Amino acid sequence: MAPPPPQRSPVRAMTHQSKIIAPAPVDPMVPRLFRVQNVIPELSDTQTLALEPEDGAGFRFRAGQFNMLYAFGVGEVPISISSNPLEPRPLLHTIRAVGRVSRALTALRPGETLGVRGPFGTSWPLEEAYGFDLLFLAGGVGLAPLRPAILQALAEREKFGSIVILYGARTPEDILFGESLRAWRSRFDLSVQVTVDRATGSWSGRVGVVTQLVKGGGFDRHQTHAFVCGPEVMMQYGIQALQNAGVGPERIHVTLERNMKCAVGLCGHCQFGSAFVCRDGPVFRYDRIQTQFSIPEL
Repeated sequence: MAPPPPQRSPVRAMTHQSKIIAPAPVDPMVPRLFRVQNVIPELSDTQTLALEPEDGAGFRFRAGQFNMLYAFGVGEVPISISSNPLEPRPLLHTIRAVGRVSRALTALRPGETLGVRGPFGTSWPLEEAYGFDLLFLAGGVGLAPLRPAILQALAEREKFGSIVILYGARTPEDILFGESLRAWRSRFDLSVQVTVDRATGSWSGRVGVVTQLVKGGGFDRHQTHAFVCGPEVMMQYGIQALQNAGVGPERIHVTLERNMKCAVGLCGHCQFGSAFVCRDGPVFRYDRIQTQFSIPEL
């Protein structure tokens, strides 16, 4: 009886002409399992989930990108990443419970699992802003998608001129990331201004809409890149205030939220004019979308 043929070594089986064959690309439609490491209460209806991948592999993203989070048996929603891209673990998502899926996600507790697809989309153009002033204009939970860009800008502080953070909330109880805002205000190398629409309790700070803070300046209008995120009405008036202050539309960047389902530009749920928010956004340069942005409920 002839002896069996020799077995090829696993290493040689993966090679061809001394080149290692790259692994198959990850299917963007298949979620990875992540475990909830911690749940951080933010507001009465908002929590931050700190996640760790069950497979132990890394997770890299750019400031401004989003993930599709899947609550098993309930559904999937797009949520912006709110952690520092330079320190991506744990992976943070700040979620407001406003629908069936988001309520299921905020009900998760440490040790439970969820599915994560991503990261998807465009990012805040921090590199384009090197050497310029930076203005972050945020309303409500819109501070969460801006947080990664703020953290990266502070880590690379020497690359920017002035850094100004203007933030508005409905009431003092609705101020997101209060500890972070206080820590940022204690620094001498940036300006942080916070306002509320309606004062309650012992609030002694500013009262008024956040767009009024733009008039206060603190930045060079000809040398400023503005990053804007918040409710749609707030962004519309915020952009108008920035342009009135002399900031050109090519230096204003906004992030948009749409009903994203596939996150790869196939289903059409997030179509915005000729663009798809999941593929061409969510971060857009304003001069490229200003015609569509001015159309209500597009």
